[in-house]
This record gives sequence, structure tokens and C-alpha cells, in this order.
Amino acid sequence: MNQQDEYTLDKARVRASFDRAARSYDAAAVLQKEVRSRMLERLDYTRLAPRRILDAGTGTGHAAHALAERYKDSHVVALDIALGMLRIGAGADSWWRRLFPGRRSAVCADIESLPLQSASMDLVWSNLAIQWCNDLDLAFGEMARVLRPEGLLMFSTFGPDTLKELREASAADPEHVHVSRFIDMHDIGDALVRAGFSAPVMDVEHFVLTYDDVLGVMRDLKAIGARNAAHGRPRGLEGKGFLARLTERYERFRDQGKLPATFEVVYGHAWKTETAATTLPDGASVIKLHRK
Repeated sequence: MNQQDEYTLDKARVRASFDRAARSYDAAAVLQKEVRSRMLERLDYTRLAPRRILDAGTGTGHAAHALAERYKDSHVVALDIALGMLRIGAGADSWWRRLFPGRRSAVCADIESLPLQSASMDLVWSNLAIQWCNDLDLAFGEMARVLRPEGLLMFSTFGPDTLKELREASAADPEHVHVSRFIDMHDIGDALVRAGFSAPVMDVEHFVLTYDDVLGVMRDLKAIGARNAAHGRPRGLEGKGFLARLTERYERFRDQGKLPATFEVVYGHAWKTETAATTLPDGASVIKLHRK
């Protein structure tokens, strides 16, 4: 497990931030919607008929809905760390009410500790959620555990170029962390292999959203619940002096009258192998072979 440092996320703050943002999330989650659409298109190239699906980090449940519509015989488990998100997804006018009873479940839990039976899922899906995990090995290990042999993991997350303009501008306060740490695509692929996935396929896209001012960037991040949850974050409100310095530094990126906010989106998919390793207390491993 990763040792705690200034970038380690405070999970209680993550949960509270997404709870507060539940009602504003759908209106502001433009990028999340676009990435979800592109991930769904990628499923067209897989021969898959899953009976049980986990949407890990479901938010308000739109991907879970789309997956249930695509795979009519499936049972979808929509899991999120924030109960507020699940409540919005299960509202009176939501897609949950339109599915047949028994075809969906909502679970409030952390991706790094899935309260699900081992080898119980055929597809694990996660759209822009695992960047909120502190230990990627632990998260992928849990996803591998709940997948059946030959099950598919499909996910997206943010790479190191994400919010690079805000990261540079926030260096006006070098004593604190203002932007989360994001993991490189190659390191993500290595973590998949360590978790027992075979032949992971990874690729990257860059998206640039534009704003009139830096406050617009921060308002959008707040609206989707993406508040600074790092242990090294400032405690309490920053003064007007910091905001002025932040604004001045961010203005250097203005192009054609707009301020950019870059997001590097890493896509990945991999299949769970037929072999699964069990670690013993002394660190040795037993390899179990799953035979058809």
C-alpha cells in the first residue's frame, strides 16, 4: 500500500464533496458525459454478453443506465462512494424506476474496498473515478477479485497533463497542494499487469475546455464535486493575495480570448486471466487454476 504523503486523498472529504455536488453534477459534468459516450462506443468492438455488471464510481448512474439498456439480460450494480449521488440516481424520475425489479442494485462503498463477492461480475466499468483512489494496486486488485475469469475491465481516468494550467498557476502558493496527482498511462498499465490482467490496451486523448476567467474553472470543478482533497491542501480560506497571484499566473495561458483547462483522459481495458494469485502471510503466493 502507498505510504501517506501530501497528495494522499482524504476519503471523508472526497465523499462529502461529491455528496454536496450531487444536485449540480449532471449539469456540469460535460466532460464526464463525453468520455462515457466514447467508452460505450468502444464496447461495440468487444464480444461480450455480461450477466452481472459493476459500474464502479457510478455518480448519478447514467453509465449504469446505458449498460442496462445495452445488455438487456444483465443485473447492474451501481456503486459510488457518495450516498448523495446514489440518491439522485434513484430519484422518483430516474432510470432506476424504469428498470424491472431485480435488474439493478445501488451500493455505497469505496472502490478500494468492494463489498462484493469474489468472481461475481462479468464486466467492471469505471468512468473517471479511479483517480480518487489512493492505492491503484489495491483498486485494480479489488476489481480483479470481483471479476470472473475472462471477465472484462473497462475504465477511464485522468493522466498527468490534467489541469496543468491550474497546477502551474497554483504554484503561486508552493507550500500547499492545489491539484491532485494523476498517474501516467504506462504506470497504470503496469498496475493492471500486477493485478493479474492480461494484455491491457491503453490510449490517451486530450480535451481542452475553455473559460472566461479562472473562477469559471473553479466553479465547474466545485459543481462536479472535484474539490481539493489532498492532505497537503490549504486549511481554511486562502486570502485575496493568493487569488490575485493565481489569476495573474493563469492569464499567461489565455488564447484567443479564453482560458484553457486541459484534461488528459486515459482509457484502458483488460481481461482477467484464468489464473489468480493468493498471497500467504509470509509473502509467498499460491496460484489457483480455474478450469472450465
